[in-house]
Amino acid sequence: MKNFIQETDLWVEVRSNSDKFLFKNPPALFLDRDGTIVEEVLYLHKPEEMKLHLDAAQTIIKANAIGIPVIIVTNQSGIGRGYYGWPDFCAVQDAMLEELSSLGARIDAVFACPYHNDGQGPHIYKNHPDRKPNPGMLLKAEKLMSINLPKSWIVGDRSTDLGAGHAAKCEGGVHLKTGHGSEPGENEDAETYKSESFNVQHCQSIGELPDVIPFFKI
Repeated sequence: MKNFIQETDLWVEVRSNSDKFLFKNPPALFLDRDGTIVEEVLYLHKPEEMKLHLDAAQTIIKANAIGIPVIIVTNQSGIGRGYYGWPDFCAVQDAMLEELSSLGARIDAVFACPYHNDGQGPHIYKNHPDRKPNPGMLLKAEKLMSINLPKSWIVGDRSTDLGAGHAAKCEGGVHLKTGHGSEPGENEDAETYKSESFNVQHCQSIGELPDVIPFFKI
């Protein structure tokens, strides 16, 4: 297993150099993983169960083409709860990245947080600063990759994804109908983050992002 686990037991993997990006301090496209890039599977930990969402690769390719870093930020409470381990996470991730790469799409960084209120042992942590809706993973990306957070966007199927973007003072967030996005209350909860300083959009799937995120129109 490739080891990108920090002493704090967070997965922090920067995969691309800054020469891949259009700007010195680029905005980022932060993407949730489960229910956003890949189809929702409860506690996904088997590579053979990983399936990309339709148009995920196409949207990522468009971001790559305009020099926008594509960064995965994912809560992985299944690790914290003891349902699976980092080797399982890595196996799923390798399968996902390999398939995306075969389609011409590049992921520039991956951040994953295993902590949860119902975690086991050291992973028991109420309201961990890196677990969405807290902004810790986005703030780490800002520091490590010189990301321009005020121009960045976050995308996910849960309102907590948008909460992380709001807390990190991103420009906006997109709530998707895939995954958990169509569950009762999700749409309304996502709307609570809308303000003059945080733009909230809604899309059916990841394939519609170029229609609503401004930096795709650069």
